[in-house]
Amino acid sequence: ISGYSLVIQARDSGTPSLSSSVTVNVDISDVNDNSPVFTPANYTAVIQENKPVGTSILQLVVTDKDSFHNGPPFTFTILTGNEEEEFTLDPHGVLRSAVIFKHMVSTEYVLCVQAKDSGKPQQVSHTYVQVRVIEESIHKPTAIPLEIFIVTMEDDFPGGVIGKIHATDQDVYDVLTYTLKSEQKSLFKVNSHDGKIIALGGLDNGKYVLNVSVSDGRFQVPIDVVVHVEQLLQEMLQNTVTIRFENVSPEDFVGLHMHGFRRTLRNTVLSQKQDSLHIISIQPVAGSSQLDMLFAVQMHSGGFYKPAYLIQKLTNARRHLENVIRISAILEKNCSGLDCQEQHCEQSLSIDSHSLMTYSTARISFVCPRFYRNVRCMC
Repeated sequence: ISGYSLVIQARDSGTPSLSSSVTVNVDISDVNDNSPVFTPANYTAVIQENKPVGTSILQLVVTDKDSFHNGPPFTFTILTGNEEEEFTLDPHGVLRSAVIFKHMVSTEYVLCVQAKDSGKPQQVSHTYVQVRVIEESIHKPTAIPLEIFIVTMEDDFPGGVIGKIHATDQDVYDVLTYTLKSEQKSLFKVNSHDGKIIALGGLDNGKYVLNVSVSDGRFQVPIDVVVHVEQLLQEMLQNTVTIRFENVSPEDFVGLHMHGFRRTLRNTVLSQKQDSLHIISIQPVAGSSQLDMLFAVQMHSGGFYKPAYLIQKLTNARRHLENVIRISAILEKNCSGLDCQEQHCEQSLSIDSHSLMTYSTARISFVCPRFYRNVRCMC
């Protein structure tokens, strides 16, 4: 407890009795009675041979239960194990190389490190750091090419994470970093640590080929990343059909079935090769393992096929489509649960272009807007 606040009252013996009060604040000053604590108690680290001088090896983590003026900043000192001055330790507790290590010269170093707090008198703690020198990287990183499909309303893309590069390296201790050519950074960014690709807002319709590379510090490997951006037209939403799939997650559909089903669907519903199939969105059905895929078909002349026409074609070819993935239903108007009696059921579809869903797999990523169905009984 760092302090107390007392209200003290004095009352006299007169008639009537009179009184007054005063507040007394008692601050408990901290005594430096806690030593710094290393987490973990001892450390193990590795460094590859031939790494440049100044390479970061380890970050020491120290806490102190005393108040701030008796805790940090801490003073770090290497007490033993650094007689040849192969290491440096900065004021923030980062252990770095001071020489270029050779695996054939020495494979292991053990350092005793001291941390001293800022209190008076100062308290100290010690930890041991074992540093292993391993052979330099001998394997190049390997990365899977990534294709990203983005569906957005006209000129209304808000930006965000659109996919992730999957890369591996057979060298156990290699740390992979990802970079993007500078001229493309006005539209895209790549997280250097985990390979996530971020698109900035306002992407135009079209195809983008990104110059991305992954490096293990010695080898640098290019990665094929292609981004397709399709902007929806308002007319599409008025001519959509929904195919509902059974027992499939969005990621499994994107990674395992989307290419094959798109090809089969094109062969089923397109009357001419010049017609265009537009997958508008895919979205899990709440409270189930089902998945809705929303699509429309644009004629070569520019208009769109009516939903009734598409549903008839889908119904006739349903068995053929189910060779790719099991279909639960083909929906034009999703009015189940409404008893409109003598009236008609009307469905409207709305798209939330600022609520994007990203379904990312190792090879394919699909980014689409969330959609909502509103149904009501009409006279």
